[in-house]
Amino acid sequence: MNIYMLINFFCILLQLGGLTLLAMGTWVSVDGGSFLHHLGPFSSQGLQFINVAFFCIAIGGVLVLLGLLGCCGAHKESKCLLLTFFSIILIIFLAEVAAGVVVLAYSSFAEGILRVWAIPALQRDYGSDPVVTKIWNTTMIELQCCGFSNYSDFVGSQFEKENGSSLPPSCCWTNSLPCSLAEAERSTVQGCFEQILELLKEHANTVGGIATGTGVLEIAAMIVSMYLYCHLDNRVS
Repeated sequence: MNIYMLINFFCILLQLGGLTLLAMGTWVSVDGGSFLHHLGPFSSQGLQFINVAFFCIAIGGVLVLLGLLGCCGAHKESKCLLLTFFSIILIIFLAEVAAGVVVLAYSSFAEGILRVWAIPALQRDYGSDPVVTKIWNTTMIELQCCGFSNYSDFVGSQFEKENGSSLPPSCCWTNSLPCSLAEAERSTVQGCFEQILELLKEHANTVGGIATGTGVLEIAAMIVSMYLYCHLDNRVS
């Protein structure tokens, strides 16, 4: 396999990677409503993750076009096109690395941010604000969870005070009122954050796997394009 066939091969793989990113980004953006529905009270924060879908669509479209540019540069033996191909892929690769670092940094303190926001709102508004109550009830019923961390989030809450020290039904295995503190302790129902974290990890693993594969293709394409660029230089000299 000569160098021209090799760069065409990597350009085709790059286009396939771009199409995969396009498909994945479209799927997440179209299915984003149901995903945010599962996030329940954290849906506004979840929008930050859904925005990744539009980033994937943009990068996927650019990679498809770059694949065509690389094939054209190799076919015409154009140093200008090859250098443009290399430069744009390098910029995209650096942008992807930067985005990955931001996501990792955000995820490391996301729980702390959500905890500071969610627990006070839960204790203050659950049971008194119909919208907040409905969102939390839907989340706790669908994910079979209780509160942000566990039943202790409702201890001392407005709901407990107004319902004779009873906690929400979802905090007990009986799933009915009254749900006493002792019954909630015995039930050990998991907090909603852990359940939602699993949903986020499922999407993150898919995005991460595809992004890693695309990154490897980008590195290989940059190496081959620069090799061909230098090969053309040597042939001219």
